[in-house]
Amino acid sequence: DKAVDTLDQAYALILDVDPGTDPRLLQEKEDLRHTISKRILEIYSSRQVVVNGKRNAIPLTINKYVQDEIDSFTTGRERDFFIDAYRRSGKYRPKIETALKEAGLPPELAWLPLIESGYKVTALSPARALGLWQFIPSTGYRYNLNRDKYIDERLDPDKATRGAIEYMKGLHEMFGDWATVLAGYNCGENRVLRTIQSQNINYLDNFWDLYERLPRETARYVPRFLATLHIINSPEKYGLNAVQVEPPLLFETVNVPKQAQLKSIAESTGIDDVILRELNAELRQGILPENGYELRVPPGTAEMVLAKIDDIPAYRPAKVTVVQHKVRKGDTLDKLAKKYRSDVKNIMLANNMRRPGPLTVGKTVRVPLVEVPSDEYPAVTPAAKAPAHKQETIEHVVRPGDSLWNIAKRYGTTTREIERINRITASNITLGQVLKIVPGEPPPQAKVEPPKPRHSKTYTVRKGDTLHSIAKNHNTTVERLLVLNNMKPQSKIQPGKKILVE
Repeated sequence: DKAVDTLDQAYALILDVDPGTDPRLLQEKEDLRHTISKRILEIYSSRQVVVNGKRNAIPLTINKYVQDEIDSFTTGRERDFFIDAYRRSGKYRPKIETALKEAGLPPELAWLPLIESGYKVTALSPARALGLWQFIPSTGYRYNLNRDKYIDERLDPDKATRGAIEYMKGLHEMFGDWATVLAGYNCGENRVLRTIQSQNINYLDNFWDLYERLPRETARYVPRFLATLHIINSPEKYGLNAVQVEPPLLFETVNVPKQAQLKSIAESTGIDDVILRELNAELRQGILPENGYELRVPPGTAEMVLAKIDDIPAYRPAKVTVVQHKVRKGDTLDKLAKKYRSDVKNIMLANNMRRPGPLTVGKTVRVPLVEVPSDEYPAVTPAAKAPAHKQETIEHVVRPGDSLWNIAKRYGTTTREIERINRITASNITLGQVLKIVPGEPPPQAKVEPPKPRHSKTYTVRKGDTLHSIAKNHNTTVERLLVLNNMKPQSKIQPGKKILVE
């Protein structure tokens, strides 16, 4: 404390010095300010202040503002939010705390995401701040959190934590005390600097001198964080001792060398799609990047996933074509989406529409069409046979690659019948055109013969064996071994155990 007081006094003297407009003196004053801030950071990193019998690096102030937030979290309208966030904290906080300690920052800052995002990795604010640590895009880029078509690293808890640590270290070098650092983290360092400069006060003065002059959200931010620390330090007093926190998220990594959907990986491996999305939260669309990806999978499944990589279908992006539609009386977004087999949200995006409102008659609307691979078209169930005048008619929107021949084949009818109903010829169908079709009988399906059983024998597991190595040595697959032995993908094999092989 004495060292900090001395530095505080030195800083006050520096602020009193008027360098005028001399750029050399201005730079020297700035250098001295930076040096003092760094010394304070070193002191905070190497010491701990004893508060209420516990050792903390952040003084636990208690005043009216902090008490109001404690009441809101424990007995007021935010109690459910606090308990839910506290329960989720178990997934991420232990790892965050370790990273903070390694960086020399107070481990109590690991509770900051409770205020920022409620420990929700996908939390999105009205200001477009995203993730556990609520980075806006520009600040994310400053701290190497990249964003592209497939990945947004603000959604990755580990990468976002590294960015938050760098940001807070820089803020502490600038301001010197943690309360002001938190205010800067919330509303930006420039806003805090302007507030300080407008009051002509010392950077190292008490944060509460700034409290009334900061934006309301930021003014509450610091008391909310301090209230969180008070509650966490006395769980029994505030009824948290019975709340079970969720276990940490653990994972293994597997290099997937091709682009694939998480949904396809889940189907091929039997791993829950929800778990894969949680472990790989930075994948914005649930699709791996084009040039390979280090996929996170549940513990004990990496070997199985590696063995099934060849079975995972590669992702083939759908091609989007846009057609122009001239709005007629009675048209709505829902009607256009249904007519063209599109989506209201995509139509709004294509036309820069913020909300789904009425359409102007005579205006041209862009309607995006997605080219669906032929094997992904929904199956058409033919209607029961009825008199010709009651046959059911459906509509088909002409898409890229369509011809009358493949349309007729898909719906079990003939090109001549399509031409007759629509009064057209094969040469004049156009992209986006809506054709009326009376489905016929679907083409007969080829019978699939079940695989013939092969001769099985037993194999005694040896030390060092894995399902993958056993399958490879016996010219079979891990999946086949699992079926033969009624085993689950996460099953363990022990030396001496006998298993069936082919």
